Amino acid sequence: MDELVKNELLGDLYAYYGQLLTKGQQSYFEDYYYNDLSLGEIAANHNVSRQAVYDNLRRCRKLLTNYEAKLHMQKDYNEIEQKLSAIADEVAQNQHEEALIKIKQLLGKMRGE
Repeated sequence: MDELVKNELLGDLYAYYGQLLTKGQQSYFEDYYYNDLSLGEIAANHNVSRQAVYDNLRRCRKLLTNYEAKLHMQKDYNEIEQKLSAIADEVAQNQHEEALIKIKQLLGKMRGE
């Protein structure tokens, strides 16, 4: 997986789980991934070593991927989005019965049935 795809994935995970990180972790993550600051710049801003910033970012990446592995909010959201798109296509093609069946299935899944 190339670096751009990894960064995009991490950004998506941060949107879901960023609030579960400490304020310091959030600050390092946002500085590095959103504000495009280097490890050295972040270290200088926080009066820590570059190694401390690197370790913190590595810990953030691990936490975010672990949260997704356990909670799978992003996976579920993407699945729901795909199903709703298919339902919208069926409605547009006047396939209302098929769309209704899929809506009921989706609602059942969301309810844990």
